[in-house]
Amino acid sequence: MKRILLFVLTNVAVMAVLLVTTRLLGVDRFLTANGLNMTALAGFSLVMGFGGAIISLLMSKTMAKMSTGAQVITQPRNADEAWIVDTVRKFADKAGIGMPEVAIYDGAPNAFATGAFKNSALVAVSTGLLQSMTREEVEAVIGHEVAHVANGDMVTMTLVQGVMNTFVVFLSRVVGYAVDSFLRKGDSENSGPGMGYYITTIVLDILLGFVAAIIVAWFSRQREFRADAGAAQLMGRKQPMINALARLGGLTPGELPKTMAAMGIAGGLGKLFSTHPPMEDRIAALQKL
Repeated sequence: MKRILLFVLTNVAVMAVLLVTTRLLGVDRFLTANGLNMTALAGFSLVMGFGGAIISLLMSKTMAKMSTGAQVITQPRNADEAWIVDTVRKFADKAGIGMPEVAIYDGAPNAFATGAFKNSALVAVSTGLLQSMTREEVEAVIGHEVAHVANGDMVTMTLVQGVMNTFVVFLSRVVGYAVDSFLRKGDSENSGPGMGYYITTIVLDILLGFVAAIIVAWFSRQREFRADAGAAQLMGRKQPMINALARLGGLTPGELPKTMAAMGIAGGLGKLFSTHPPMEDRIAALQKL
């Protein structure tokens, strides 16, 4: 809750600075005269920016189970399931968080962690991961996911996305009103936003959305380095995590739903939009610890 409060307060403060800046530059008077209420737009942007992100976070565990078909281990059916649950419990205790739900899903090698709260998260591993790795390597991967939970990465990434969404909504509409007002200058029948506003807003929503996605992906990559280091700390040595990453580098990782990709052990290929750094970079960072 402290993290959420700090992010919300920071976002509100930045929006206040933007409002003050537009007022000092006289932009608000120009836009207000053409029908734009800057204060109302700021509030609308906050609600739109954070609303969807927060709802997505609160539904993350349910959506993860539905989209991957993950089966929560309520009662281990075999030695492997018992070992996975015991490993998650061991790391959760060491990290000082509540015991997450533990699940297995059918698919290519991958794993993920999700959930709105540290003490009621979900850690899931794929059957492909269990079949392709040694127990020590799987243990390192589980440590990586528990580190994500302990670091509060799910909440942090949601809030970063919310901040980016807020700016996209706010800036695209401010520019849209400015462009529309310029195009309709001298129009005595100006009774509201015209085509210039709608076209500009749509185009900027797309363009600024790409910029926001790049920023969010960059932040996600930094969290991966931290989770790798967290796994090494939980295990007491870094070599198992290095071995796990090297092994994953030679495998074809399973694709996760877009909303969970940032919390997986392996990510996409595009450098700017990738939620995960290249395996060789992650291995090099661990070797430097």
